[in-house]
Amino acid sequence: MAVDGIICALAGVFFMIGLKDGSIGPENIGLWGLIFAVLALIVGGGSWLQSAGHHVLSLLLLMVLAVPGLLSGLFILLFALSGTQWR
Repeated sequence: MAVDGIICALAGVFFMIGLKDGSIGPENIGLWGLIFAVLALIVGGGSWLQSAGHHVLSLLLLMVLAVPGLLSGLFILLFALSGTQWR
């Protein structure tokens, strides 16, 4: 659940940065709305399933977001620590 929360917070940070620099406008606000709706559905659904006693289903739903997020984070960490120039 913590990884999913961090991913949601990062999406919020990128959204705020985009609002500030003007890269988020009327042409792509619908995509951002869809992204936030899916994030809310995954995190909210996982919390609801957990509270309803469906622990395995909750874990599976939360892993839909957590596994790609962790793999992306590991790739970025590998890129940052490798010292190679990826041009």
